Amino acid sequence: MVKSMKFTELRQQYTKMIYHSFHIDEDDQLFRITFHFEICGLTSFYPTTTIPKIDHHQYHQYQEVVNTAFSIGMVELISYWKTCCPYDVEIACNHLTQSQIAFWKKLYFHGLGEFFYTNHIEVNMNDFMNLHSTGDTPCLVAYPFSVSGNLIPVGGGKDSFVSLAILKPFFEENHTFIINPIKSALESSKAAGYVGEKMILAKRCLDSQIMDLNKQGFLNGHTPFSAMAAFTSLLAALLNHKKYICLSNESSANESTVKDSKVNHQYSKSFEFEMDFSNYVANYITKDIHYFSLLRPLSELQIAYIFSKHPSFHPVFRSCNVGQKEGVWCGHCAKCLFVCILLSAFLSLEQLNTIFGRDMLNDPSLLNLFEQLTGIQDNKPFECVGTREEVNQAICLFLQRNKEVPLLYQNYKNTIYYEYYKDVKVDLQRLEYEHHVPKLFIEYIQQELYGSKEGVNND
Repeated sequence: MVKSMKFTELRQQYTKMIYHSFHIDEDDQLFRITFHFEICGLTSFYPTTTIPKIDHHQYHQYQEVVNTAFSIGMVELISYWKTCCPYDVEIACNHLTQSQIAFWKKLYFHGLGEFFYTNHIEVNMNDFMNLHSTGDTPCLVAYPFSVSGNLIPVGGGKDSFVSLAILKPFFEENHTFIINPIKSALESSKAAGYVGEKMILAKRCLDSQIMDLNKQGFLNGHTPFSAMAAFTSLLAALLNHKKYICLSNESSANESTVKDSKVNHQYSKSFEFEMDFSNYVANYITKDIHYFSLLRPLSELQIAYIFSKHPSFHPVFRSCNVGQKEGVWCGHCAKCLFVCILLSAFLSLEQLNTIFGRDMLNDPSLLNLFEQLTGIQDNKPFECVGTREEVNQAICLFLQRNKEVPLLYQNYKNTIYYEYYKDVKVDLQRLEYEHHVPKLFIEYIQQELYGSKEGVNND
């Protein structure tokens, strides 16, 4: 393996990146964008995004659609920028105000927090990039369509299923939305009854050169995928006349991954980003479409509780990033272990072993990850996992109702965390106040927490 080139050396050699253009091709079924980025002195990149649309109308004539297409490129460029981190970034295909520049720099800086941390790069928000625009604002006509119904992004995990369960009363006006459909996401959508035209399937294609540069030793690391998904879902909503984009990000996404820092693997799933994004869209794209996380009022424990009441979903859901393409649980990663621990608060060991196909809570090789998840070690895994407190609460809820104690939990009983949380009582019906959920949906969230009500299927 080639050792990664140093940040300072690359930054001195490759000083400028340009976002040249975004070209729209449109036929009767599909809307396709090709982006052109250049790292001066290195190469050009041409990634694409393709989204189905509801009708044969030509959407490239509308200001809101074009602004969203441009914005997808603004997120995409960061995947290429990170290879050598040029200081000067020129946006040549649009005009940005100072307020817009501030939004993008904040997203880039915090969305790349894990990248900076793992590559030992020390920068601050002011001087990590000089972002400026030299293009003109396109003058187009306004989007003329009325919007209604819900677009539900689906990843295939328990969170997606809980959102689909909450939104079941709106089934006729719902569509699921999947980017680069993987088996777990497709199976999840189908299991909830969304098939055929009820699924909107987008395709994102990276320029293959990015993989070649990674092999050569250029810098690599985590980028804010959920921010790309946010703008892509907004474009899908415009092309399919949807009013609400209903995410499945919970309150625990706000917690930092690295203790006593702002480094957060889930920054673009956080409430802070959700509000920044919503304000940006309202100010610069459209006020007609509402982007929010349906699960933000809920903790991971509450989500696990709701999910535990839907046994028909248990054989289908997959949250494992390692095995998601094949639709399996790897049983060895932090995400698998985290989901297993959360569900252990409400399901039996036999049920857990049936779901995951192995006995993870008795696997000594998972002890290191277990200590990261509980807070015994300072930093959480760089994965989409819940808070340290939620993990400890789930373990102690299991121990309160089970005499049989699996290996990982036996070790845990010797820690100060067990002494602190052993008598924990969790209010599973309390909603977090920090959320952006329209009032219309709150009663349906409460129905899933409180029990079966008319119009809600609890399996």
